[in-house]
Amino acid sequence: MKKILYILPFILLAWTASYLTSCKKDILFSKDNLSFSADTVLFDTVFTTIGSTTQRLKIYNTSGQPVKVNSVVLVGGESSPYRINLDGLSGTTFNDIIIPADDSLFMFVEVTLGENGFLDPFIIEDVVEFETNGKMQSVQLAAWGQDAYFHYKDLNEGVWPNDKPHVIYDFALIDSAKTLKIQAGTNVHLHKGAILFVNKGTLEVDGTFDNKVVFEGDRLEAFYEDVKGQYYGIYFNQARESYIKHAIIKNGTAGVHVFGNDPSNSGYTVTLSETEISNHASYGIFNYSGGMVYGENLNVYDNGIYAYFLLEGGGHNFRHSQFLSYGSEGNQPAVAIKNYFTREDNITYIGDVNEGSFYNSIIYGGGDFQIGYDTITNNGAVSIDIDYNTNFIKQLTVPTNSGFIDNVWNTDPLFESIIDKEYIIKSNSLCKDAANPLFFPISGVDILGKPRAGVLDIGPYELD
Repeated sequence: MKKILYILPFILLAWTASYLTSCKKDILFSKDNLSFSADTVLFDTVFTTIGSTTQRLKIYNTSGQPVKVNSVVLVGGESSPYRINLDGLSGTTFNDIIIPADDSLFMFVEVTLGENGFLDPFIIEDVVEFETNGKMQSVQLAAWGQDAYFHYKDLNEGVWPNDKPHVIYDFALIDSAKTLKIQAGTNVHLHKGAILFVNKGTLEVDGTFDNKVVFEGDRLEAFYEDVKGQYYGIYFNQARESYIKHAIIKNGTAGVHVFGNDPSNSGYTVTLSETEISNHASYGIFNYSGGMVYGENLNVYDNGIYAYFLLEGGGHNFRHSQFLSYGSEGNQPAVAIKNYFTREDNITYIGDVNEGSFYNSIIYGGGDFQIGYDTITNNGAVSIDIDYNTNFIKQLTVPTNSGFIDNVWNTDPLFESIIDKEYIIKSNSLCKDAANPLFFPISGVDILGKPRAGVLDIGPYELD
Protein backbone atom coordinates (compact mmCIF):
# COMPACT_ATOMS: atom_id res chain seq x y z
CA MET A 1 0.00 0.00 0.00
CA LYS A 2 2.79 2.34 0.76
CA LYS A 3 4.21 1.94 -2.76
CA ILE A 4 0.86 2.74 -4.35
CA LEU A 5 0.56 5.95 -2.29
CA TYR A 6 3.87 7.22 -3.67
CA ILE A 7 2.92 6.48 -7.30
CA LEU A 8 -0.56 8.06 -7.34
CA PRO A 9 0.58 11.77 -7.38
CA PHE A 10 2.74 11.11 -10.43
CA ILE A 11 -0.13 9.41 -12.23
CA LEU A 12 -2.46 12.32 -11.43
CA LEU A 13 0.09 14.89 -12.67
CA ALA A 14 0.64 13.04 -15.94
CA TRP A 15 -3.10 12.71 -16.54
CA THR A 16 -3.65 16.45 -15.93
CA ALA A 17 -0.91 17.45 -18.37
CA SER A 18 -2.27 15.09 -20.99
CA TYR A 19 -5.78 16.53 -20.57
CA LEU A 20 -4.68 20.17 -20.86
CA THR A 21 -2.62 19.42 -23.96
CA SER A 22 -5.55 17.74 -25.63
CA CYS A 23 -7.76 20.84 -24.94
CA LYS A 24 -5.29 23.35 -26.47
CA LYS A 25 -6.19 24.06 -30.11
CA ASP A 26 -4.76 26.32 -32.85
CA ILE A 27 -6.66 29.56 -33.64
CA LEU A 28 -9.24 28.76 -36.26
CA PHE A 29 -8.82 31.37 -39.01
CA SER A 30 -11.55 32.14 -41.48
CA LYS A 31 -11.14 30.78 -44.98
CA ASP A 32 -12.92 33.83 -46.34
CA ASN A 33 -11.25 36.73 -48.09
CA LEU A 34 -11.25 40.48 -47.59
CA SER A 35 -13.61 43.27 -48.54
CA PHE A 36 -12.56 46.85 -49.24
CA SER A 37 -14.22 50.26 -48.97
CA ALA A 38 -13.13 50.97 -52.58
CA ASP A 39 -11.49 49.08 -55.40
CA THR A 40 -9.52 52.20 -56.41
CA VAL A 41 -7.93 54.89 -54.25
CA LEU A 42 -8.16 57.92 -56.53
CA PHE A 43 -6.44 61.29 -56.10
CA ASP A 44 -7.68 64.33 -57.97
CA THR A 45 -5.09 66.49 -59.71
CA VAL A 46 -1.83 66.63 -57.73
CA PHE A 47 0.91 69.09 -58.68
CA THR A 48 4.28 67.50 -59.31
CA THR A 49 6.69 67.79 -56.36
CA ILE A 50 3.79 68.64 -54.01
CA GLY A 51 2.51 65.89 -51.75
CA SER A 52 -1.16 65.00 -51.79
CA THR A 53 -3.69 64.96 -49.04
CA THR A 54 -4.14 61.58 -47.32
CA GLN A 55 -6.72 59.15 -48.64
CA ARG A 56 -8.14 56.34 -46.53
CA LEU A 57 -8.89 52.71 -47.47
CA LYS A 58 -10.82 50.48 -45.09
CA ILE A 59 -10.12 46.74 -45.13
CA TYR A 60 -12.93 44.53 -43.80
CA ASN A 61 -13.12 41.03 -42.36
CA THR A 62 -16.83 40.23 -42.58
CA SER A 63 -16.37 36.69 -41.22
CA GLY A 64 -17.29 35.55 -37.73
CA GLN A 65 -13.73 34.29 -37.28
CA PRO A 66 -10.35 36.08 -37.40
CA VAL A 67 -8.62 36.20 -40.75
CA LYS A 68 -4.86 36.17 -41.36
CA VAL A 69 -3.63 38.32 -44.23
CA ASN A 70 -0.42 36.61 -45.27
CA SER A 71 1.00 39.63 -47.07
CA VAL A 72 0.23 43.17 -48.14
CA VAL A 73 2.56 44.54 -50.82
CA LEU A 74 2.88 47.92 -52.55
CA VAL A 75 3.89 46.58 -55.94
CA GLY A 76 5.96 49.62 -56.90
CA GLY A 77 8.08 49.18 -53.78
CA GLU A 78 10.49 51.84 -52.62
CA SER A 79 10.50 53.51 -56.05
CA SER A 80 6.73 54.07 -55.99
CA PRO A 81 5.50 57.69 -55.69
CA TYR A 82 2.90 56.34 -53.25
CA ARG A 83 3.35 55.93 -49.51
CA ILE A 84 1.17 53.64 -47.43
CA ASN A 85 0.57 53.26 -43.72
CA LEU A 86 -1.16 50.08 -42.55
CA ASP A 87 -2.60 49.98 -39.05
CA GLY A 88 -0.09 52.59 -37.85
CA LEU A 89 2.99 51.16 -39.60
CA SER A 90 4.67 52.64 -42.68
CA GLY A 91 6.33 50.49 -45.31
CA THR A 92 5.93 48.73 -48.64
CA THR A 93 5.50 45.10 -47.42
CA PHE A 94 3.55 43.79 -44.43
CA ASN A 95 3.20 40.14 -43.34
CA ASP A 96 0.86 38.07 -41.15
CA ILE A 97 -1.66 40.75 -40.39
CA ILE A 98 -4.56 39.44 -38.29
CA ILE A 99 -7.96 41.11 -38.51
CA PRO A 100 -10.35 40.00 -35.73
CA ALA A 101 -13.81 38.65 -36.48
CA ASP A 102 -16.24 41.22 -37.90
CA ASP A 103 -13.58 43.90 -37.68
CA SER A 104 -11.52 46.10 -39.98
CA LEU A 105 -8.31 48.08 -40.25
CA PHE A 106 -7.27 51.26 -42.04
CA MET A 107 -4.71 51.88 -44.72
CA PHE A 108 -3.67 55.49 -45.39
CA VAL A 109 -2.24 56.48 -48.76
CA GLU A 110 -0.33 59.58 -49.92
CA VAL A 111 1.39 60.40 -53.21
CA THR A 112 4.08 62.78 -54.49
CA LEU A 113 4.63 62.93 -58.24
CA GLY A 114 7.79 63.87 -60.08
CA GLU A 115 7.92 66.30 -63.01
CA ASN A 116 7.45 64.72 -66.42
CA GLY A 117 7.86 67.68 -68.76
CA PHE A 118 4.38 67.39 -70.29
CA LEU A 119 1.91 70.26 -70.34
CA ASP A 120 -1.22 68.09 -70.23
CA PRO A 121 -2.39 66.28 -67.09
CA PHE A 122 -1.17 62.69 -66.76
CA ILE A 123 -2.05 59.68 -64.61
CA ILE A 124 0.28 57.65 -62.38
CA GLU A 125 -0.84 54.27 -61.08
CA ASP A 126 0.30 51.59 -58.66
CA VAL A 127 -1.29 48.56 -56.97
CA VAL A 128 -1.53 47.20 -53.42
CA GLU A 129 -1.82 43.40 -53.40
CA PHE A 130 -3.33 41.39 -50.56
CA GLU A 131 -2.73 37.61 -50.17
CA THR A 132 -5.25 35.86 -47.96
CA ASN A 133 -5.87 32.10 -47.81
CA GLY A 134 -4.01 31.58 -51.05
CA LYS A 135 -6.08 34.15 -52.94
CA MET A 136 -4.69 37.40 -54.36
CA GLN A 137 -6.77 40.58 -54.18
CA SER A 138 -5.71 44.05 -55.26
CA VAL A 139 -6.63 47.70 -54.85
CA GLN A 140 -5.64 50.19 -57.55
CA LEU A 141 -3.92 53.49 -56.71
CA ALA A 142 -4.37 56.29 -59.25
CA ALA A 143 -3.45 59.98 -59.26
CA TRP A 144 -3.88 62.64 -61.89
CA GLY A 145 -0.73 64.71 -62.07
CA GLN A 146 -0.04 68.18 -63.45
CA ASP A 147 3.25 69.91 -64.13
CA ALA A 148 3.46 73.57 -63.19
CA TYR A 149 5.73 76.59 -62.99
CA PHE A 150 6.99 76.75 -59.41
CA HIS A 151 7.88 79.97 -57.59
CA TYR A 152 9.79 79.97 -54.31
CA LYS A 153 10.99 83.34 -53.03
CA ASP A 154 11.76 84.33 -56.60
CA LEU A 155 11.74 87.66 -58.46
CA ASN A 156 9.12 88.08 -61.16
CA GLU A 157 8.61 90.48 -64.04
CA GLY A 158 7.53 90.38 -67.66
CA VAL A 159 4.70 88.01 -68.63
CA TRP A 160 3.84 84.70 -67.01
CA PRO A 161 3.08 82.01 -69.61
CA ASN A 162 -0.38 80.46 -69.25
CA ASP A 163 0.26 77.02 -70.77
CA LYS A 164 0.39 75.39 -67.33
CA PRO A 165 -0.42 76.48 -63.76
CA HIS A 166 1.81 78.59 -61.53
CA VAL A 167 2.38 77.36 -57.96
CA ILE A 168 3.73 79.72 -55.29
CA TYR A 169 5.63 78.55 -52.20
CA ASP A 170 6.29 81.14 -49.49
CA PHE A 171 6.19 84.13 -51.87
CA ALA A 172 6.56 85.24 -55.46
CA LEU A 173 7.90 88.81 -55.51
CA ILE A 174 7.31 91.68 -57.93
CA ASP A 175 9.95 94.07 -56.66
CA SER A 176 10.37 97.83 -56.84
CA ALA A 177 9.72 99.37 -60.27
CA LYS A 178 9.14 95.93 -61.84
CA THR A 179 5.95 94.92 -63.65
CA LEU A 180 4.40 91.45 -63.90
CA LYS A 181 1.55 90.73 -66.29
CA ILE A 182 -0.63 87.65 -65.71
CA GLN A 183 -2.44 86.65 -68.88
CA ALA A 184 -6.03 85.50 -69.34
CA GLY A 185 -6.55 81.84 -68.53
CA THR A 186 -3.69 81.60 -66.02
CA ASN A 187 -4.32 79.49 -62.92
CA VAL A 188 -2.30 80.58 -59.89
CA HIS A 189 -2.12 78.18 -56.92
CA LEU A 190 -0.65 79.26 -53.61
CA HIS A 191 0.72 76.86 -50.99
CA LYS A 192 -0.15 77.14 -47.30
CA GLY A 193 0.77 80.65 -46.07
CA ALA A 194 2.00 81.79 -49.50
CA ILE A 195 1.76 85.35 -50.88
CA LEU A 196 1.91 86.94 -54.29
CA PHE A 197 3.85 89.98 -53.05
CA VAL A 198 3.85 93.27 -54.98
CA ASN A 199 6.53 95.37 -53.27
CA LYS A 200 6.53 98.88 -54.81
CA GLY A 201 6.09 97.23 -58.20
CA THR A 202 3.14 96.78 -60.57
CA LEU A 203 0.81 93.82 -61.05
CA GLU A 204 -1.44 93.59 -64.12
CA VAL A 205 -3.97 90.77 -64.14
CA ASP A 206 -5.58 90.59 -67.57
CA GLY A 207 -8.40 88.07 -67.43
CA THR A 208 -11.39 88.06 -69.76
CA PHE A 209 -14.97 87.00 -69.22
CA ASP A 210 -14.42 83.74 -71.10
CA ASN A 211 -10.92 83.16 -69.76
CA LYS A 212 -10.55 84.32 -66.17
CA VAL A 213 -7.43 84.36 -64.05
CA VAL A 214 -7.96 82.16 -60.99
CA PHE A 215 -6.15 82.46 -57.64
CA GLU A 216 -6.69 79.59 -55.20
CA GLY A 217 -4.86 77.06 -53.00
CA ASP A 218 -2.68 74.27 -54.34
CA ARG A 219 -4.85 71.49 -52.93
CA LEU A 220 -7.21 70.49 -55.72
CA GLU A 221 -8.94 67.58 -54.00
CA ALA A 222 -12.71 67.99 -53.67
CA PHE A 223 -12.42 68.35 -49.88
CA TYR A 224 -10.58 71.67 -50.30
CA GLU A 225 -13.08 73.21 -52.71
CA ASP A 226 -14.48 75.60 -50.07
CA VAL A 227 -11.87 75.53 -47.28
CA LYS A 228 -10.87 79.04 -46.13
CA GLY A 229 -7.33 80.11 -45.29
CA GLN A 230 -5.38 77.83 -47.63
CA TYR A 231 -2.87 80.63 -48.38
CA TYR A 232 -2.51 84.31 -47.47
CA GLY A 233 -3.45 86.33 -50.58
CA ILE A 234 -2.31 89.01 -53.02
CA TYR A 235 -0.37 91.65 -51.09
CA PHE A 236 0.28 95.14 -52.46
CA ASN A 237 2.95 96.92 -50.40
CA GLN A 238 3.11 100.60 -51.43
CA ALA A 239 2.55 99.34 -54.93
CA ARG A 240 2.59 101.38 -58.09
CA GLU A 241 -0.71 101.60 -59.94
CA SER A 242 -1.89 98.03 -60.50
CA TYR A 243 -5.06 96.34 -61.67
CA ILE A 244 -6.93 93.04 -61.53
CA LYS A 245 -9.73 92.39 -64.00
CA HIS A 246 -11.86 89.33 -64.74
CA ALA A 247 -10.42 87.24 -61.92
CA ILE A 248 -11.58 84.77 -59.30
CA ILE A 249 -9.79 85.04 -55.95
CA LYS A 250 -10.90 82.44 -53.40
CA ASN A 251 -10.05 80.39 -50.31
CA GLY A 252 -7.22 82.52 -48.88
CA THR A 253 -6.89 84.56 -45.69
CA ALA A 254 -7.14 88.09 -47.14
CA GLY A 255 -7.93 87.97 -50.84
CA VAL A 256 -6.53 91.40 -51.74
CA HIS A 257 -4.40 93.19 -49.13
CA VAL A 258 -3.34 96.77 -49.86
CA PHE A 259 -0.78 98.43 -47.59
CA GLY A 260 0.00 102.08 -48.28
CA ASN A 261 0.39 103.79 -51.63
CA ASP A 262 3.39 104.67 -53.78
CA PRO A 263 3.75 108.48 -53.57
CA SER A 264 4.32 108.69 -57.33
CA ASN A 265 0.84 107.31 -58.07
CA SER A 266 -1.56 109.80 -59.60
CA GLY A 267 -4.47 107.31 -59.53
CA TYR A 268 -5.46 104.38 -57.36
CA THR A 269 -3.05 101.87 -55.87
CA VAL A 270 -5.18 99.00 -57.14
CA THR A 271 -8.11 98.93 -59.57
CA LEU A 272 -10.35 95.86 -59.32
CA SER A 273 -13.00 95.09 -61.93
CA GLU A 274 -15.25 92.22 -63.01
CA THR A 275 -13.86 90.09 -60.19
CA GLU A 276 -15.21 87.64 -57.63
CA ILE A 277 -13.52 87.58 -54.20
CA SER A 278 -14.89 84.94 -51.86
CA ASN A 279 -14.40 82.45 -49.03
CA HIS A 280 -11.41 84.02 -47.30
CA ALA A 281 -10.70 83.34 -43.64
CA SER A 282 -10.51 87.03 -42.70
CA TYR A 283 -11.22 89.69 -45.35
CA GLY A 284 -12.18 89.85 -48.99
CA ILE A 285 -10.40 93.21 -49.45
CA PHE A 286 -8.15 94.61 -46.70
CA ASN A 287 -7.07 98.23 -47.22
CA TYR A 288 -4.53 99.31 -44.63
CA SER A 289 -2.70 102.53 -43.86
CA GLY A 290 -3.28 104.75 -46.85
CA GLY A 291 -4.07 102.41 -49.72
CA MET A 292 -6.31 103.71 -52.48
CA VAL A 293 -8.70 101.19 -54.06
CA TYR A 294 -11.07 101.56 -56.99
CA GLY A 295 -13.52 98.76 -57.70
CA GLU A 296 -16.44 98.10 -60.04
CA ASN A 297 -18.43 95.00 -60.89
CA LEU A 298 -17.16 93.17 -57.80
CA ASN A 299 -18.86 90.28 -56.04
CA VAL A 300 -17.30 90.02 -52.57
CA TYR A 301 -18.98 87.43 -50.35
CA ASP A 302 -18.70 84.62 -47.79
CA ASN A 303 -15.54 85.92 -46.12
CA GLY A 304 -14.78 85.09 -42.50
CA ILE A 305 -14.83 88.59 -40.98
CA TYR A 306 -15.46 91.48 -43.41
CA ALA A 307 -16.02 91.71 -47.14
CA TYR A 308 -14.19 95.07 -47.09
CA PHE A 309 -12.06 96.41 -44.24
CA LEU A 310 -10.40 99.84 -44.20
CA LEU A 311 -7.95 100.21 -41.32
CA GLU A 312 -5.86 103.24 -40.32
CA GLY A 313 -6.98 105.44 -43.18
CA GLY A 314 -6.91 105.34 -46.95
CA GLY A 315 -9.60 105.61 -49.57
CA HIS A 316 -11.98 103.69 -51.81
CA ASN A 317 -14.41 104.22 -54.64
CA PHE A 318 -16.72 101.28 -55.34
CA ARG A 319 -19.53 101.22 -57.87
CA HIS A 320 -21.87 98.56 -59.22
CA SER A 321 -20.51 96.03 -56.70
CA GLN A 322 -21.82 94.00 -53.82
CA PHE A 323 -20.32 93.38 -50.41
CA LEU A 324 -22.08 90.56 -48.59
CA SER A 325 -21.47 89.24 -45.08
CA TYR A 326 -23.01 85.83 -45.63
CA GLY A 327 -20.58 83.22 -44.33
CA SER A 328 -18.92 85.60 -41.84
CA GLU A 329 -18.33 84.81 -38.19
CA GLY A 330 -20.94 86.08 -35.74
CA ASN A 331 -22.97 88.26 -38.11
CA GLN A 332 -20.16 90.72 -38.77
CA PRO A 333 -20.86 93.75 -40.98
CA ALA A 334 -19.98 93.47 -44.64
CA VAL A 335 -18.12 96.81 -44.60
CA ALA A 336 -15.97 98.01 -41.68
CA ILE A 337 -14.21 101.40 -41.53
CA LYS A 338 -11.68 102.07 -38.75
CA ASN A 339 -9.25 104.95 -39.27
CA TYR A 340 -6.89 104.24 -36.36
CA PHE A 341 -4.77 101.36 -35.12
CA THR A 342 -2.36 100.81 -32.21
CA ARG A 343 0.72 99.10 -33.59
CA GLU A 344 3.36 97.05 -31.80
CA ASP A 345 5.19 100.19 -30.66
CA ASN A 346 2.07 101.09 -28.63
CA ILE A 347 1.57 104.26 -30.66
CA THR A 348 -1.92 104.80 -32.06
CA TYR A 349 -1.77 105.79 -35.71
CA ILE A 350 -4.68 107.74 -37.18
CA GLY A 351 -5.35 108.29 -40.86
CA ASP A 352 -7.70 110.26 -43.06
CA VAL A 353 -10.43 108.50 -45.00
CA ASN A 354 -9.91 110.85 -47.93
CA GLU A 355 -12.37 109.05 -50.20
CA GLY A 356 -15.22 106.89 -48.93
CA SER A 357 -17.55 106.23 -51.87
CA PHE A 358 -20.05 103.47 -52.56
CA TYR A 359 -22.30 103.93 -55.60
CA ASN A 360 -25.00 101.74 -57.15
CA SER A 361 -23.94 98.86 -54.90
CA ILE A 362 -25.45 96.29 -52.54
CA ILE A 363 -24.21 96.06 -48.93
CA TYR A 364 -26.15 93.25 -47.34
CA GLY A 365 -25.99 90.11 -45.23
CA GLY A 366 -27.38 88.15 -42.31
CA GLY A 367 -26.82 90.62 -39.46
CA ASP A 368 -28.77 93.78 -38.72
CA PHE A 369 -25.82 96.13 -39.25
CA GLN A 370 -23.88 95.79 -42.49
CA ILE A 371 -21.83 99.00 -42.19
CA GLY A 372 -19.58 99.59 -39.18
CA TYR A 373 -17.67 102.82 -38.42
CA ASP A 374 -15.09 103.29 -35.66
CA THR A 375 -13.29 106.57 -36.27
CA ILE A 376 -11.27 109.28 -34.54
CA THR A 377 -11.38 112.82 -35.95
CA ASN A 378 -9.18 114.69 -33.42
CA ASN A 379 -11.68 117.54 -33.31
CA GLY A 380 -11.75 117.95 -37.05
CA ALA A 381 -8.03 117.55 -37.68
CA VAL A 382 -8.68 114.19 -39.38
CA SER A 383 -11.14 113.94 -42.27
CA ILE A 384 -13.62 111.11 -42.74
CA ASP A 385 -15.24 111.20 -46.19
CA ILE A 386 -18.64 109.48 -46.36
CA ASP A 387 -20.34 109.21 -49.73
CA TYR A 388 -23.01 106.54 -50.20
CA ASN A 389 -25.30 107.17 -53.15
CA THR A 390 -28.00 104.92 -54.61
CA ASN A 391 -27.18 101.70 -52.77
CA PHE A 392 -29.19 98.88 -51.21
CA ILE A 393 -28.03 98.70 -47.59
CA LYS A 394 -29.12 96.62 -44.62
CA GLN A 395 -28.75 98.72 -41.45
CA LEU A 396 -31.17 98.49 -38.54
CA THR A 397 -30.51 102.10 -37.55
CA VAL A 398 -30.54 104.28 -40.65
CA PRO A 399 -27.68 106.86 -40.54
CA THR A 400 -28.56 110.53 -40.57
CA ASN A 401 -25.19 111.64 -41.93
CA SER A 402 -25.52 113.88 -44.99
CA GLY A 403 -23.15 111.61 -46.91
CA PHE A 404 -25.95 109.04 -47.34
CA ILE A 405 -28.06 110.02 -50.37
CA ASP A 406 -30.88 108.19 -52.16
CA ASN A 407 -30.11 104.79 -50.63
CA VAL A 408 -32.68 102.03 -50.14
CA TRP A 409 -32.61 100.72 -46.58
CA ASN A 410 -33.44 97.25 -45.24
CA THR A 411 -35.08 96.01 -48.41
CA ASP A 412 -34.20 92.50 -49.55
CA PRO A 413 -32.39 92.65 -52.91
CA LEU A 414 -33.83 89.19 -53.69
CA PHE A 415 -30.88 87.02 -54.63
CA GLU A 416 -31.47 83.83 -56.57
CA SER A 417 -30.26 81.56 -53.74
CA ILE A 418 -28.30 82.45 -50.62
CA ILE A 419 -27.92 78.77 -49.71
CA ASP A 420 -26.36 77.96 -53.08
CA LYS A 421 -24.36 81.22 -53.09
CA GLU A 422 -26.10 82.44 -56.23
CA TYR A 423 -25.93 86.15 -55.44
CA ILE A 424 -27.60 87.33 -58.64
CA ILE A 425 -30.69 89.48 -58.23
CA LYS A 426 -34.01 88.12 -59.44
CA SER A 427 -35.99 89.79 -62.18
CA ASN A 428 -38.46 91.20 -59.63
CA SER A 429 -35.74 92.75 -57.45
CA LEU A 430 -36.09 96.45 -56.69
CA CYS A 431 -32.42 96.75 -57.67
CA LYS A 432 -33.43 96.33 -61.30
CA ASP A 433 -33.46 99.56 -63.32
CA ALA A 434 -32.69 101.54 -60.15
CA ALA A 435 -29.06 102.67 -60.65
CA ASN A 436 -27.94 106.28 -60.87
CA PRO A 437 -26.42 106.89 -64.35
CA LEU A 438 -24.01 109.42 -62.89
CA PHE A 439 -21.97 106.52 -61.56
CA PHE A 440 -21.69 104.52 -64.76
CA PRO A 441 -18.87 101.90 -64.58
CA ILE A 442 -15.72 102.78 -66.49
CA SER A 443 -15.62 99.35 -68.16
CA GLY A 444 -19.12 99.80 -69.60
CA VAL A 445 -19.96 96.14 -68.81
CA ASP A 446 -21.15 94.05 -65.87
CA ILE A 447 -19.22 91.35 -64.01
CA LEU A 448 -20.06 88.83 -66.75
CA GLY A 449 -18.88 91.12 -69.52
CA LYS A 450 -22.41 92.03 -70.58
CA PRO A 451 -22.67 95.59 -71.95
CA ARG A 452 -24.49 98.05 -69.71
CA ALA A 453 -26.89 100.27 -71.61
CA GLY A 454 -30.11 102.16 -71.00
CA VAL A 455 -31.43 102.11 -67.44
CA LEU A 456 -28.90 100.23 -65.31
CA ASP A 457 -29.34 97.76 -62.46
CA ILE A 458 -27.80 98.22 -59.02
CA GLY A 459 -25.04 95.74 -58.23
CA PRO A 460 -22.51 93.83 -60.36
CA TYR A 461 -25.04 91.95 -62.52
CA GLU A 462 -27.02 93.53 -65.34
CA LEU A 463 -30.23 91.63 -66.05
CA ASP A 464 -31.78 91.41 -69.51
